Amino acid sequence: MTTFFTILFIILGVNAVMMFFSLSGTNQKAKKPSPGNSKTPISEIHPIDLISSKYKKAV
Repeated sequence: MTTFFTILFIILGVNAVMMFFSLSGTNQKAKKPSPGNSKTPISEIHPIDLISSKYKKAV
């Protein structure tokens, strides 16, 4: 039983250390986009032609 808890605590400790280093590497603040890159692609929305469809709407 002691061996089980020893291995369990070692694994939990390694997991905690890895999580600490993983989370400390991330940037907490969201980066603001630069003014030159403010152009975003505009997607076109096409209407659905329901009249010519072969399938009827399920009720």
